[in-house]
Amino acid sequence: MKVSGTKTVRDLAVEIPNATRVLEKYGIDYCCGGKRSLEEACSAAKLPVEDVVKALETAASAATAGSVLPSGSLAELMSHIVKTHHKFTREEIARLKALLEKVCSVHGENHPELLVIRDTFFGLAQELTMHMMKEENVLFPYIVRMEGAVVKNDPVAPAPFGTVQNPVRMMMQEHDGAGEALRQIREASLDFSAPKDACISYQTLYQALPAFETDLHQHIHLENNILFPRAVEMEDRALEKA
Repeated sequence: MKVSGTKTVRDLAVEIPNATRVLEKYGIDYCCGGKRSLEEACSAAKLPVEDVVKALETAASAATAGSVLPSGSLAELMSHIVKTHHKFTREEIARLKALLEKVCSVHGENHPELLVIRDTFFGLAQELTMHMMKEENVLFPYIVRMEGAVVKNDPVAPAPFGTVQNPVRMMMQEHDGAGEALRQIREASLDFSAPKDACISYQTLYQALPAFETDLHQHIHLENNILFPRAVEMEDRALEKA
């Protein structure tokens, strides 16, 4: 498969199995910053676009079964997001908050950047907790009902929020905020480089934070680039028929 540098990062992430792993490796934002072309993203990151194109083409040729994007119903995709990414996020928030408190209590005086990371993560954790609740209790149930009506060729019940585009816009804005918080944490930690005096808990923290970041990037990618556009398109088609 030939990869074009003029395509948006979002389209490449959607079309190529395993592309998100490649983009993550090169530090290219494919979830919140996915509207840029690959050439623009590489230029901003000071990366040779040819190297990234080659890596993406290799990923496309060697796509594995485990990297296939969810392509079934929206209900199945949302179930995957909740059971995989929401579950992981909640579990890791609890673990990372405890780790941050422990590491800050021991190393915070000598490494004040830890206090910045703790405060930023705690704010992010609060926002993500509310964000996931809104998705699970309001947005996702509406999309399930809408899809069910469309499949049965029934009229789509009016949304309590006017149109699905309204909560989608809000969710994407919150995703942007989460992406910014992750960037601040990575910057404060110097790309998660543990200092020489780091204890085991400190080292564990700096291994867990990038794993949390990677999963959240994939989580946001599935929503911003796949779920939300499909839901908006489905609602538009349904309203045209009404």
